[in-house]
Amino acid sequence: MAANHRTFIVFLGPPGSGKGTQAKRLEKKLGLPQVATGDLFRYNMKHNTELGQQARAYMDAGELVPDELTIRMVEERLSQQDCAKGAILDGFPRNLNQAVALDMMLEPYGGVTVAPLFQVDDEIIVERISGRRVCRNCGAVYHIKFNPPKQDSICDICGGELYQREDDRPQTVKNRLYVYYKQTSPLIGYYFAKGILEKIDAAKSVDEVTMTLLAVLKRYGIVE
Repeated sequence: MAANHRTFIVFLGPPGSGKGTQAKRLEKKLGLPQVATGDLFRYNMKHNTELGQQARAYMDAGELVPDELTIRMVEERLSQQDCAKGAILDGFPRNLNQAVALDMMLEPYGGVTVAPLFQVDDEIIVERISGRRVCRNCGAVYHIKFNPPKQDSICDICGGELYQREDDRPQTVKNRLYVYYKQTSPLIGYYFAKGILEKIDAAKSVDEVTMTLLAVLKRYGIVE
């Protein structure tokens, strides 16, 4: 293995498939940072960086942030010291244009190592996301079926009111799935052709999905 080789894992899968949860678990296990585009946007806008200002201008105008800007944010993030051994990419790339840019970015380090695809039926995703309730006061997250509060609509921690975010309403979730299939599905074929796509049944429990994921990474020599 080349001295400058790094491990880059691209998580693929629809919203609500558990990518974020698994990325956080893997971050602790491997010591590789989770790089999520949502976090990058929030960080850059909160700290009013040049990239954040540009992104806000598009968002305020009701326009999509162009690929070029997202790619620059990711490139800047991957150049930081904590990514010296690689990273777990969650939510990037979102389309073929971004995937090609990522390949060029990672070429000096051996490219993308593996691309796990988290597969879950649409009905399960709608149930997972639309059942979420968030505390208006402290931000604690519950689920009406899988992690309900002790008292209906009241936060166990601070007694605040629980509400359903607009993004979590069933019709919004279905629209998000439509966008995912339209934009991101081509990446499945892209990474399959490279021989690094690994399908994972993400309908199983969180622990079972983690075990499956670690077994996949073992085959690639990422974990022992």
